Amino acid sequence: MMKVKHSFLVFAAAFLMVMPAFAKTGVVYQRQDSLRIVSLLQQAKAMKKKPANWMMWFGKQFVGIPYVGGTLDRTREELLVVNTRELDCTTYVEIVTALTMCAKHQETSFAAFCNHLKHVRYIGGEVAYVKRQHYFTLWVDDNVKEGIVKDIQNNPPFTAVQTINVNWMSTHPSSYKMLSAHPQWKSGIRALEQSINGKRYRYIPKGEIRNNQLFRNTIKDGDILLMITRKKGLDTTHIGIASWHKDGLHLLNASSIHKKVIDEPMTLYTYMQKHPSQIGVRACRVL
Repeated sequence: MMKVKHSFLVFAAAFLMVMPAFAKTGVVYQRQDSLRIVSLLQQAKAMKKKPANWMMWFGKQFVGIPYVGGTLDRTREELLVVNTRELDCTTYVEIVTALTMCAKHQETSFAAFCNHLKHVRYIGGEVAYVKRQHYFTLWVDDNVKEGIVKDIQNNPPFTAVQTINVNWMSTHPSSYKMLSAHPQWKSGIRALEQSINGKRYRYIPKGEIRNNQLFRNTIKDGDILLMITRKKGLDTTHIGIASWHKDGLHLLNASSIHKKVIDEPMTLYTYMQKHPSQIGVRACRVL
């Protein structure tokens, strides 16, 4: 009988570890997510010698975490999702950015992290599907307004210009689980698209990515890199974190190719040549 009771308690404890927690604040997470966030922030605060770049330090703590898409769309209504066990290229960069903001303010609580994540992920920090920055151009624009990042558009090496013309979500609503369930949100998504359409941004053509002093002076470790695309209806197809190696610029990213978070072994130049739809790179830097 005691053995059965012990087995039940072990099962119950394991079950609680994987059950999602729905806090009064509308945050969805598992206990291991909050424990990981707090542990990382406590480590960061306790360091006697701080790292040169928090984006790089936090980014590397997630190397090996599985790549999984669609983790923000598993609920019926929009809630703030914190999932450190499964990451895609966007949620990875968002979590690392929010951790960096906490470290800069010497904050170690899960609540502080969630507050930063709200502002990193949503326009004005308002948790709503039609306020989520579904296009990364929106992400950069709003995070610049929030004082979280600086848009980098030096000339040179940012010698080309992208004119935004996005409509992918409003013309492919069936590809998005929550948008399909709430067709009334389509007008809000279309308004998001129209808010950036026609805007122009400088970028580095992929053929001009070089391992020279100009690039090392312009793009720093920890900068957020946006892969600009020629694909109709989209602005970007992938994002990651700049990681300089001896042989050149690499991408620390949640990779759908490698199925995990990885510091890409190929240089960014080589990587982009393998993706014909990618035409260049934009960059922004956490302040």
